[in-house]
Amino acid sequence: MLDTKDFSFFEAQNNFDFKAFFTKILGHWNWFLVSLIIAFTIAYQVNVRKEKIYGISTTIAYKEENNPFFTANTSLVFNWGGTSDQVQTLTTTIKSRSHNERVVKELNYYIEYLRQGKYNIQDAYGEVPFYVNINKNLPQLAGQLINIKFISPNEYEISINFEEPSVSLMNYTTEKSSNTNVQIGEFKKRYKIGEQVSLPFLHWKLELTDNPGYYEGSSHMVRFADFNGVVETYKNLEIKTDAKGGAIIDLDLQGTNKARMVDYLNGTISVLMNRQLEAKNQFATNTIRFIDSTLVAMEGQLKDTENELKDFSRDKNIFEVELGGEKFTDQITSLDVEKDLINRKIAYYNSLKSYLVNSVDYSKLPAPSVAGIDDPNIISNVSKLTSLSAERAEMSYAVKNDKKFKDFDIQMDALKRVLLENISSAKASIQYDLAVVNKKLGLAENTIKKLPGQQQELVKINRKYDLNKSVYNSFLEKRSEADIVRAANLSDIQVIDPAKDTGGGLLGPKTNVNYVLALFLGLLIPLMMVFGVTIIDNTIKNTEEITKLTKIPVLGVVGKKNTKSNLAVFEKPKSGLAESFRAVRSSLQFLYKKQQAGAKTLMLTSSISGEGKTFCSINIATVFALSEKKTVIVGLDLRKPKIFKDFHVENTIGAVNYLIGQKTLEEITQKTSIPFLDFISSGPVPPNPAELIMGESMKEMLDELKKKYDYIILDTPPVGLVSDALELTPYCDATLYIVRQNVTKKDMLTLVNNKHKRGELSNISIVFNGFENKAKYGYEYGYGYGYGTYADGYHEVEKPVNPIMDFVKKTFKK
Repeated sequence: MLDTKDFSFFEAQNNFDFKAFFTKILGHWNWFLVSLIIAFTIAYQVNVRKEKIYGISTTIAYKEENNPFFTANTSLVFNWGGTSDQVQTLTTTIKSRSHNERVVKELNYYIEYLRQGKYNIQDAYGEVPFYVNINKNLPQLAGQLINIKFISPNEYEISINFEEPSVSLMNYTTEKSSNTNVQIGEFKKRYKIGEQVSLPFLHWKLELTDNPGYYEGSSHMVRFADFNGVVETYKNLEIKTDAKGGAIIDLDLQGTNKARMVDYLNGTISVLMNRQLEAKNQFATNTIRFIDSTLVAMEGQLKDTENELKDFSRDKNIFEVELGGEKFTDQITSLDVEKDLINRKIAYYNSLKSYLVNSVDYSKLPAPSVAGIDDPNIISNVSKLTSLSAERAEMSYAVKNDKKFKDFDIQMDALKRVLLENISSAKASIQYDLAVVNKKLGLAENTIKKLPGQQQELVKINRKYDLNKSVYNSFLEKRSEADIVRAANLSDIQVIDPAKDTGGGLLGPKTNVNYVLALFLGLLIPLMMVFGVTIIDNTIKNTEEITKLTKIPVLGVVGKKNTKSNLAVFEKPKSGLAESFRAVRSSLQFLYKKQQAGAKTLMLTSSISGEGKTFCSINIATVFALSEKKTVIVGLDLRKPKIFKDFHVENTIGAVNYLIGQKTLEEITQKTSIPFLDFISSGPVPPNPAELIMGESMKEMLDELKKKYDYIILDTPPVGLVSDALELTPYCDATLYIVRQNVTKKDMLTLVNNKHKRGELSNISIVFNGFENKAKYGYEYGYGYGYGTYADGYHEVEKPVNPIMDFVKKTFKK
């Protein structure tokens, strides 16, 4: 049964060894160096390859500009809504699709002027010595690079590489795309500067700029971009409003070409101001349009009346006819003008009422003043309704917010109801005025009927002529008034700081940030790798970990093998590795002093294969033999024998042959090239290795060996895999358990702890094999006691060069 003490290993595992982790970091300095080199190389390449990003800005303000010619009688303009509403409308309009479409079309920004940079194609707007005037009614080659090379001051060459038999075309007026067939390959053709290019896929004239400079032999590129894609790019314009001054708006644009951004920002403000002024003048424009249509009809009527008066005056003494009718003419003309004004008011009211009931677009309503209406409520409400209707129509291209439209609809419905009530009350009032005028006209007409016939006819003609002339002059006056108002209107948008390239504005790439990020990632990535390796790696790294995991004493530390064969001590007896095995020998002799005299049997085992059990067996035996002690190595790994290879002998006979009674001890014992060291191979692999080791013949063999040798070294199978070694413990004076750095798992020590506690492995010690203090010094040096420069001259060890220390020494020597 398992004891609770068997789980002590897991308790030790819970504590993370930060000291060991830090030394492991130092041991992998080369990872950090490589990572930093890669990170900084990538950062450098990003910095040099990425185009520079600039920022250009402009500042505008919204301020309601009152018309200096605005009077209560004109009432042709009205600024509806507060400043905050207008600023919100402006910001929405600037980011709207319709607005940016206008700007892109006006600036021809769908035409890209490019050049080949060192690493990529760059925007060369404002830097090329030419521009192209395209025929906007015809389609152009879309998305394909068109190479331009100036052959001479007056001639250039177009070259296009067609990879497909069909290419896309774009008509930038209708915004419709199409296709046309071309011949695969490179198309080349020369044209004169200013010559019309008429190809199935290209229609333009190439013109030079005002100051082209020296351009002969230079190469450039032109490309017709996707119109909607260009518009979407500029819709991302950043808009900021001043928190302290709500009417201040900052427009920021980022890109690679400052000249293009400057022109776009100034262009977008220009288009915005023009559109805002158009909306502001909408009322006056509607009025002028209405008056113009009325004047055309009035001119015909006035001309007909003039002709009628001329015909009547022919062959008559007009002065005699006029006598007696002059006073009636002036009186009735005054009444006719007054009646016409009242009728025009009634007609306007009827028309306005019909418009309000049957229409939904009120942006084209003329001003009530054209009909002589001076009611301030009607004038104000019609102006508000016209402004709201125009603003709603404008927002339909920019805002997809039903709530916003509902707010407009609610306001417009409220104005409609108010206007309908105003119309009803106003019509009731002027109906009385009309009745009074009609009564006066009736009395005047009865008086005229008493005049002679010719005088009555002349009064009738003059009456019609004077009325038409009065109405015509009145409309001329209204039109002139509307023209003045429209001309005197100012945009409510004022430019505070126009966009301008002042030489700065660089936003990126932020080289310092990239290098800092490279430093951070260059350190973080290998750090995480080391951390991951530390967490995943469950192998033993140093003696401190062994002492934490087991109470079994560490007898010695053996360095990493630096020879091709396992005969390391014999080949290099003065090496640090040989000294480490001598230290193990000294420790063993100290243990043996506590025991009885006579031959000593030493068993070497390990957890698994590959931990250096055979290597340690050979070299421990060698150091005993070099001290002129008769020593024998017995290969008892009957399942996987390999110790014979190092002595260059065949494994045809060995311990197995003795154990089964085929051979004598002398027949299986072989001499080695090392004085005082003999060797017994394991022999052929038997079908029952465990049973052979458990047999009496094993005890007999060891008893005979003790009579002939001072030290008997048993190379046994790993106890973590098979139980063969456990059967040999009763015959052994000491057991060495081999633990190898970076190979032996920490879990394996749990196994040996349990066996030791149960008494299955007695008088056991640990030898730490393959140790290299790489974590501390950053390079391998084999023998792990850390004597440093004090060991010079005592060990036959060729020390590898530490590149960092070598560089430091050379630097200081200089």
